[in-house]
Amino acid sequence: MKNYIIFGASKGLGDAFVKGLPQAGDRVWVVSRSRPGSLDMEDGVQRKWVQADLSQPKAVQEVANSLQHEKLDVLIYNVGIWEKEGFEDHYNFDEDDPAEIANIIHVNITSTITCMQALLPNLRKSEAGKIIMIGSTAGLDHTNNAQVSFVASKFSLRGITHALREHVRKDGIAVTCINPGELAAEIPYEDGAEKAISEYGGTRIPVQDIVSLVRCVVGLSKAACVKEINVPAITDLNA
Repeated sequence: MKNYIIFGASKGLGDAFVKGLPQAGDRVWVVSRSRPGSLDMEDGVQRKWVQADLSQPKAVQEVANSLQHEKLDVLIYNVGIWEKEGFEDHYNFDEDDPAEIANIIHVNITSTITCMQALLPNLRKSEAGKIIMIGSTAGLDHTNNAQVSFVASKFSLRGITHALREHVRKDGIAVTCINPGELAAEIPYEDGAEKAISEYGGTRIPVQDIVSLVRCVVGLSKAACVKEINVPAITDLNA
């Protein structure tokens, strides 16, 4: 039996993790702002909703309080916001609101660091703890993304991963960063990968692929540590 905590779990990739990773008998703390539909599943997995808005200062403590002294085996951090129109053709960094920039940095960087800090005591109770950060190919070199704040935060996530790995090496906790390209996140996990491939002509990665990668990493022995995995779409010439 494994204990999971999955952040950003109400939709998209986070929802796919909640549905596709745990097995009967496992327990999952599901962290999100809105109530996830996965709570209604009856598959032998115990799911507990932790309502938290990571843009708010008290959110990290609320998450930590929900676990109390429970053991955590796997922490999946799938959190990331971006500029309001950051992926539109007309996006212009010159027009970004400073308040929006500050919020992106807070949610994508500060909250990441403080969540890791708050939950380390729970992870240290596991015999083979795993922390998996979900980054982005936007955080890699030379991928031609112009969203300054979002890109900065995804580069930062990789730095957080590398430094945290060194901090918890003595505890036997493996820390991995997975950097996907554009995902077919609008296609629900239960609809299958083939629908996602058909819908986008293979230009977006099915969430099932990332779930499969994470399942592999989670299943490794405590002797192994996967540092980083980059997963661009095969059609993406910039990644």
